[in-house]
Amino acid sequence: MHDPVTLAQRLVRMDTRGGGEKAAAELLAELLDEAGFDTALSEPEAGRANLVARYGSGTPVTLTGHLDTVPADPSGWSFPPLSGDIDGDVDGGLLRGRGSTDMKAGVASLAVAAVRSARRSPDGTDVQLVFTFGEETGCEGAAQLADLAPSPALIVAEPTANQLVLGHKGALWLRLTATGRSAHGSRPELGDNALVKLATSAARLHDPGRWPQSPTHGPATVNVGTFRSGVQPNLVPDHAELTLDVRTVPEFTAEQAVAEIRRLLPADVTVERLLDLPGVATGADDALVRGVARALRPDEPDWRPQYATYFTDASVLRERLGGPAVVVYGPGDPGQAHAADETCPVAAIRESADAIGRLLCAWPELSGGR
Repeated sequence: MHDPVTLAQRLVRMDTRGGGEKAAAELLAELLDEAGFDTALSEPEAGRANLVARYGSGTPVTLTGHLDTVPADPSGWSFPPLSGDIDGDVDGGLLRGRGSTDMKAGVASLAVAAVRSARRSPDGTDVQLVFTFGEETGCEGAAQLADLAPSPALIVAEPTANQLVLGHKGALWLRLTATGRSAHGSRPELGDNALVKLATSAARLHDPGRWPQSPTHGPATVNVGTFRSGVQPNLVPDHAELTLDVRTVPEFTAEQAVAEIRRLLPADVTVERLLDLPGVATGADDALVRGVARALRPDEPDWRPQYATYFTDASVLRERLGGPAVVVYGPGDPGQAHAADETCPVAAIRESADAIGRLLCAWPELSGGR
């Protein structure tokens, strides 16, 4: 399994849609154990596991990826979601299946690159691998990790098409609740319709022109994700709930977002925070970041930093690692994440593993004195 494509295929064929990550963690632990890594697998919930693996005694670079995937309904796919096969040439084709892009190909690239480095340069490899469960539902696995080795750089193998991404927006999930007064549907004037109260608010919140723009991270966004209200047509609903997905940017924090959202709501609507993950912003002028960039993309000296719209485990791991520079770099196609008929280019998987290998080779010099 020292081929990243073969390992990615095996991972894709494991059903980790919202659970069951332990099997994937065990597969990776076996591979890393055989290569001499110190591994620690923890299972805080039945069938759900984090894996932390260390090699070397020096200051490590930390490589991370999540093992869970989002759901996939086979009725909307043209091939089985857990296929794991390759469509086309073994070098130029596409790995198919849920998680191929987000982000089992990235996980495979990290693991194989680390094993290769340990075997090639056992005295020159200092690396910490962190594989988590439950990232897709709010970084649940990462939040339960402790005792990680401090690290000056964190590489997150989320899908970037092997481009350099230096951070991402924050994620704020809110539940809005309105209460009213029930009445017969033929006499709505006698009631207080909680559904209408929240629906009016939802339209205001959905207006994209209302939210600020960031020069680095792009626009803050608000998405009305769910709406629940009512029992039957002839009853005025006295309760309504909606959930919001707010993506924050450095110029528009979670606190500012909550304050602005409250301003747009009727006074009696309550706001509850379900998830609050900070954004990540690493400066491109950092010397270590420039060194990491040279290792990952040596043929692109004039790269421009990008920032992702999605969140990653870096929101949680950054604090636990002592505030490292964050670089998001992975082989997946960002446009394929969470999509039906998800695929990942085989060539990108091999390219990613080679690039991470270059980074691990260069790491002793990059981390010198840290």
